[in-house]
Amino acid sequence: MLFASAKISQFSLLPQGQPEAKERVLNMVHQMDLEGFGNCTNTGACEIECPKGISLENIARMNRDYLFASLSSNK
Repeated sequence: MLFASAKISQFSLLPQGQPEAKERVLNMVHQMDLEGFGNCTNTGACEIECPKGISLENIARMNRDYLFASLSSNK
């Protein structure tokens, strides 16, 4: 989940990534669910162990983007 959230965050912070941002986060979270990735435990263990130093802030950003995209797509 940490790596997927980092990729979603990377594109969501770039202006070029905005046109597909909602669709991207919905598709990537759906794919993570299909492949059996678990949810974040929020203990920070993955951040500490991450060889790339990816922050938990990316998961928070992904969750916000996912919620926004989910609410926007239901209109």
